Amino acid sequence: MTMPYKYGHYWVGFTVLVTIAGFWPSYFLLFATPIPFAFHVHAFTSLAWLLFLIAQSLTIHNRQPAWHRTMGRASFALFPLLIVGFVSIINLSASRFAAEENPFIMQLGPAFGIGMVTAIAAYLYLFYNALKHRRNVRLHAGYMLATPAILFESPFSRVIDLYIPWLDFLSSEGPRDVLDVIVISDGLVFLFATALYLRDRKHGAPWLAVMFFVAAQMVLMWFAEYIPGMSAAFALYAQIPPAITLALGALAGIAAVWFGWQHGMRPGSRQASAQPA
Repeated sequence: MTMPYKYGHYWVGFTVLVTIAGFWPSYFLLFATPIPFAFHVHAFTSLAWLLFLIAQSLTIHNRQPAWHRTMGRASFALFPLLIVGFVSIINLSASRFAAEENPFIMQLGPAFGIGMVTAIAAYLYLFYNALKHRRNVRLHAGYMLATPAILFESPFSRVIDLYIPWLDFLSSEGPRDVLDVIVISDGLVFLFATALYLRDRKHGAPWLAVMFFVAAQMVLMWFAEYIPGMSAAFALYAQIPPAITLALGALAGIAAVWFGWQHGMRPGSRQASAQPA
C-alpha cells in the first residue's frame, strides 16, 4: 500500500522551525529567566506533540508499523497533557485579565481566550477522528497531520511581526495590530487546507475540519471585543480555580482518546470487549 502524505514529516518539521523562530525572542532567549510555568507546560507539550508527529510519519513511511503502533499508544498520555497545556495558557490570560494587568490584555484577553478554546475543540475533534478512523490510512494520517495547522497562527503571526512585517497588510491601530497577523496567518492556513482538500476530496474531511476551525477562530478572535458578554464571560472564567479547569482539560483529552479508540474498534472486537469476563 502506498502511504499518503509522503512529505508529511517535512510539513511538521517546518512547523517546528516556525515555532522556534516565532518564539525565539519571547520564550527561548528568556528560558533561563523567570517565566510563568504555564508557558513551559504549553511549550514542552506542544513541541513534544510535533516531534511525535514527525516520528509517526517517519516510522510508517520506513515500514516500521510496530514502532508506529507503540508510539501511537504513547499519545494516549501525551494528548491529555497537550490539552492541559492549552488550558494553562487560557488560565494565565484570564488571571491577567482579571487583574487588569495592562490595557493590552484588557482589550485582547477575551480574543486570546476564545481563540484557544476554538483550538482545543479542534484538537479534540481531530484526534478523536484520527483514532476512530485509524484503520483508514488516508483519513488517519490526514487527521493527525491536520493538528499542527490549528495553532500554526500562533508562531507564524510572530514570524510575520518579527521578520516579514510587509505581510501585515491590514495595519490596524493599537493592540488590534496583533489580531491582524493572527488573521492573516489563519487565512494562509485556510488556503493550505483548501488545497489539500481539493487534491483528494474523498479523504478530505480532515482538511474541511481545519478550514472550519480556523475560519471560526479568525471570526471569533477578530470580533471578540465587540461580542456582548464576551469580556464578562472571560472575567467569570477567571474566577474558576485553575485546578478545576486543568482537570476538565485533562478529562476532555482522556475522553477524546477513549471514545476515539472505542469507536475505531472493529464491531466484533467491540462486542467481545463488552462481554463480562
